[in-house]
Amino acid sequence: MTASADTFMTLCQLLEPFNTAKITLKPETDISGDLNIDSVSVMDFVMEVEDHFNIDIPLNVLSETRSIADLVKVVEDRLAKGGTQ
Repeated sequence: MTASADTFMTLCQLLEPFNTAKITLKPETDISGDLNIDSVSVMDFVMEVEDHFNIDIPLNVLSETRSIADLVKVVEDRLAKGGTQ
């Protein structure tokens, strides 16, 4: 399994409590749109992602992140830069 696949699987596990509709999570799944979760829940999820990976995701980057694939890229980019900055 590649690093991206590992990151995707971890994000899906972290996202599971927020997936109340129990839709199948795919890389193209829109985190707020497809899962129908509000902005407060999205922020809770992002905090869990930051804690799990020990990274910070700036709000300007987060505002451009829609799909799970987008978030995988953000997480891996942040990890490559040394996590918290």
